[in-house]
Amino acid sequence: MATIHDVAALAGVSTSSVSNVLNGRTEKLSAETFSRVEEAIRSLAFRPNRVARQLKTGHTPILGLLVPSTANPMYGQLALNIEAAAQTRFDYRLLLGNTHRDKQQEARMFDDLLSFGVRAVIVVSSLDDERHLEEAVARGLAVVSYDRGAGSDAHSRVDHVSPDNYQAGYLAADHLIAHGHRRLAFLVPGGKTVSRGEKIAGFRDRISRDGGRYSGHVVQGQVSQAFGDSELADLGFAMASQVAEMRPMPTGVVTVNDMLAIGLMSGLNGLGLRVPEDVSIVGMDGLPIAAFVNPGLTSVAMPLADMASAMVERAIERSTQPDLPPADFLFQPALIARQSVAAPARAKKPRSQRTAP
Repeated sequence: MATIHDVAALAGVSTSSVSNVLNGRTEKLSAETFSRVEEAIRSLAFRPNRVARQLKTGHTPILGLLVPSTANPMYGQLALNIEAAAQTRFDYRLLLGNTHRDKQQEARMFDDLLSFGVRAVIVVSSLDDERHLEEAVARGLAVVSYDRGAGSDAHSRVDHVSPDNYQAGYLAADHLIAHGHRRLAFLVPGGKTVSRGEKIAGFRDRISRDGGRYSGHVVQGQVSQAFGDSELADLGFAMASQVAEMRPMPTGVVTVNDMLAIGLMSGLNGLGLRVPEDVSIVGMDGLPIAAFVNPGLTSVAMPLADMASAMVERAIERSTQPDLPPADFLFQPALIARQSVAAPARAKKPRSQRTAP
């Protein structure tokens, strides 16, 4: 098995130059030296000893990722994008854990990551209290928080990356209003998070913009587990009855994520209500599966690949430069229109008055 000394000998450089290449410190090398080392690594099929590297540096090239629940495909999709960015750009591997947005569980996982030599973690939580994240930073863990901004905490040492959740809620309501809907509803699982609150705020602001012409009600579903991250489709199915029993019934519905919308569509169908003929639906996330349900789900898509790349870069950068000032990165969502939204039935022209194709 080839060693770092073998690589250095074949490339005609010092072992420190090989180490610089392996650890991404390429600014210290000329392009020619870097090329020779890369070629030697390929020729010898050299694989660095990660255990030895951890013993020497005190950390291992693994990035932690804590999500509420991978039962929600949104977090699985996010994990794929984060893993791809970590491996391709930094040769880091990913260690994934489910926390169910439990602060104590997150804190215990921080302990585990530090004991494994992991020095950077991305946390998907969106809770309003991040003191346990600050404590992890104080112990030497670089923490990037996803799906909530820093807010008014000017002393935060945590980096934040998130989509513009307020804009997502605003876009969803605006799309329904543009199609003639006046009675709207916003469906959300039980459990308050910062991102859910921002989406609702955007929805409400768009509803109220035109002087009371539109109505918008927030409907909260009852979940069996905190925040409902692992039961979204089932919850959407159950909430169809809540929507159908509203008087007057909304003609346009926004859901806080795509899985809730997909379950809702199935539940409405079971009650004899058609989408979009009776109820139009807009989801949020932009999951690939949204294009394949019937009808295709209109969704406010989040730029997952761009956000994943930013989170990985920031987490690893901060793990090597802990004195970097914390930053807040905001990414813009985009609405993808499909067949789940149409004009409300009362606003449609009678078939005899429609223009023939």
